[in-house]
This record gives sequence, structure tokens and C-alpha cells, in this order.
Amino acid sequence: MSGAATPTVHEIELATYRVTVAAGALDRVAERARAATGAYRFAILTDSTVAALYAQRVMAGFAADEARLLAFPPGEREKSRERWSALTDEMLALGFGRDAAVIALGGGVVGDLAGFVAATYMRGLPFVQVPTTLLAMIDSSIGGKTGVDTPAGKNLVGAFHQPAAVMADPLALGTLPPPQLRAGLAEAIKHGVIADRRYLQRTVEALPTLVSAGGAGTLAMEELIARSIAIKADVASRDERESGVRKILNFGHTIGHAIELLSGYSLLHGEAVAIGMVLEARLAERLGIAESGTAAAVAEAVSQAGLPASRPAAIAPELILEATRSDKKARRGAVEYALPRRIGEMAGEERGWCVPVDDAAVLETLAS
Repeated sequence: MSGAATPTVHEIELATYRVTVAAGALDRVAERARAATGAYRFAILTDSTVAALYAQRVMAGFAADEARLLAFPPGEREKSRERWSALTDEMLALGFGRDAAVIALGGGVVGDLAGFVAATYMRGLPFVQVPTTLLAMIDSSIGGKTGVDTPAGKNLVGAFHQPAAVMADPLALGTLPPPQLRAGLAEAIKHGVIADRRYLQRTVEALPTLVSAGGAGTLAMEELIARSIAIKADVASRDERESGVRKILNFGHTIGHAIELLSGYSLLHGEAVAIGMVLEARLAERLGIAESGTAAAVAEAVSQAGLPASRPAAIAPELILEATRSDKKARRGAVEYALPRRIGEMAGEERGWCVPVDDAAVLETLAS
């Protein structure tokens, strides 16, 4: 991965929509939204933090009566059925009809929530993803998963609803707090582990540049975003409904989601996934599925990114195990895991890309 940026536009074509990665993409949202959705009115959903930073730029491309901004407080706790209800009620009060579209401006919480609003409002409106965090750019904005959290766990109520377009502006990452940027790198590491050994190596080598002041505007960041999107898009396009190969994208998320929930969301999603990847790679080695050294390579990448690599001492293994049972990946009482065979290759193709794992092996790994 290179350092200094040059004016580059990455266009990644998926089956039904295009992903654009380009500096200044925020200023072209209105143009792309009109072309991609055919809508006449736009509901721009965002949180108050992002609204203060970028709403004016996005709104500037629309006529005065063409778009309305609907903002809500930031944070994972807002990704709820209650907030979904409030937003849909607000759109109804504003008279949005079937000729409207939704624009999701923000991070993963905004994208998931706004996407679920779009999926359900008037039985489905087109929507455009405008991710402003690294995690949203390379992961949650791609593939059509939308939803909200419940007290039992993350994303347990939702729908598959593909965006009409995705507009990612790497320069938006310049305002992202360092912990949020590092959390996004967890998904880049995951993409390398599941599909591309060389990409993981390049990402680790580029980490000093990526996390430095000004790292958002480097060619290294553009290349990371574009390659991660390509990996995610390739997997998701082959299995839109997560019945087969798309399950490999859940690497690190079974344990990660449980830890995130039990932390009361004090851990960022990427931080929890980083821990989950290390533990699930160790689990794969313990089961004889992964070749020796796989877990060490994952742990090294996670640590180099400045992310946590071990179970929080305050969260007992037994609680984590119990929390995994409410995960969407549980089947017939058994918790299934997406596990690596080696860096760049996942195991379990013959079993639908997931491996049911005995509780004892999970507890031993969590306790180690």
C-alpha cells in the first residue's frame, strides 16, 4: 500500500448497485442519489455528531424542498426498535411517500438503522449509503444487511435490503476519533484473514501510515477501503441471504457480539470483533481445524492495529458462552462458528461454511 494520495476514484460494480470511493464524494451525494433512486424527495437520516460535521455539505446538493434532515443522538443504543418507530413516525408526519428515498449518512449504527427504515417504510424505499466511518465504509454499508438491536443481542430484528448506491469519502475519516478508526481496521484485518493473505500483510505494513495524522487522505487508505469493499462485495454477491459462503464474514463475530453485548456496548464493535477473531482463531487451532500459527498471526495483526486481543477479565467465560446462544448463527441449540483454516482461507465449505462447536472447547478457549 502506498503513502501519498493522488486524485483517484474507485468504482466497484455490484449486481444491482455501484460503490464509489473518492475524495470529495460527500459533495456528489445528491447527484448520485437522484440518478440511483429516481426519487423526488429524500429523508437524510444521521446522528447529531455526523450532522454537525457533514449534513450541510450533503444538503447543499439538494433543492430547499427536496430533502429533509432527520437527526438523532449518536450511539449503539439508538439502534433500537424505539428509534426505528420514531423515525418512521416522523417521516409519515412529513408526508414522505412512495416517491421518496432514504439517505443513510453516518457510521454503522446509522446505516443499519436507516436501512431498516428504508426496508420497511411504505413496504420498502430505495436508499443510499453514505458511510462516514471506516467500519461502515468497508463492512456494514456493503451487502444489504439492515436491522436494529434488542436486549437479547445485536441485529436480531432486521431485513436484507440492498442500497441503490454507496458513496464513500475517505477524507471523512479525518474527523474520526482514533479509537473509531482503529475499530474499523478490525474489519480490514478480518477480510485479509478470510480471503487474502497478501492483503492482510499489506494492511499490517501500512498501519503506521493509516493511523497517523493525515492517514485518511493517503493512497494507502484509499487502497485499503477499495480492496476491503471488493472482498466483502464478492462474498456477499455469491450469497445474498447468508445461507452459505457469506457466513465466513462472521469470523470473530460470534464471540465478538457476545462480548460487545456483555460490555454494555462500552467496547466498540471493532474492538469486540478483534477480541473475537483472536479467540475464534485459537478455537480453530484447538479443534485441529486451523494450521499452527494462524491464531498468532491474527493476534499480531490485531495488536499492531492497537486493538484489544484478549477477553476482558470482568466478563466470565460462562457468560460469554451463554450470550452466544442468542446469536443468529445458532442452529438447533448448537452454536456455529466461521473458522479459518489458515490466513486467507476459511474452513467448513463441506458443512456450509460454519462449524458447530462443543461448549467445552469454547469454554477452554475463553478461559485460556
